[in-house]
Amino acid sequence: MTGNNTAQQQVFVKMVHDAWHSKLGQFDKLLSELSDEQLQKEVAPGRNRGIYLLGHLTALADSIFPLLGYEKIAEHLFQPFVHTPDKQTGELPAVSELRQEWTRVKTSLAEKMAAISPEEWFQRHTSVSQEDFEKEPHRNKLNVVLSRTSHFDYHLGQLQFLKTR
Repeated sequence: MTGNNTAQQQVFVKMVHDAWHSKLGQFDKLLSELSDEQLQKEVAPGRNRGIYLLGHLTALADSIFPLLGYEKIAEHLFQPFVHTPDKQTGELPAVSELRQEWTRVKTSLAEKMAAISPEEWFQRHTSVSQEDFEKEPHRNKLNVVLSRTSHFDYHLGQLQFLKTR
């Protein structure tokens, strides 16, 4: 790898990380503005509740760990918040518990992400085979964070509707 490629990789990694941390900052700010009662409401009639979206985003952030080569730390959230639609799952954890899980997941993920070198970010993530990665090198670790950033942004927009209620 030449010095110029490494510098370019560092720029791309910084751009994606900055976007990720910006969305997380916006999410944290919104969470601090929303009460537990507001998070119990639907973002729009017939749509997901805020509590479900909080659990969903926490579970999806947690699902980044194995793609980067680490273990999940909130596996128990995946079934009720990713595999099961809102209002079709059993009893959900309390909003206060989900807020704590969110903080735990995002803090640990930030630590793990900070330890990955720019070169490693461009390596394949764990759910893609080496053969497929050679054909599709964009299926790398950095792209995982990029795609999750846009997913976060989508749900962040939905959660904004809870502010006026």
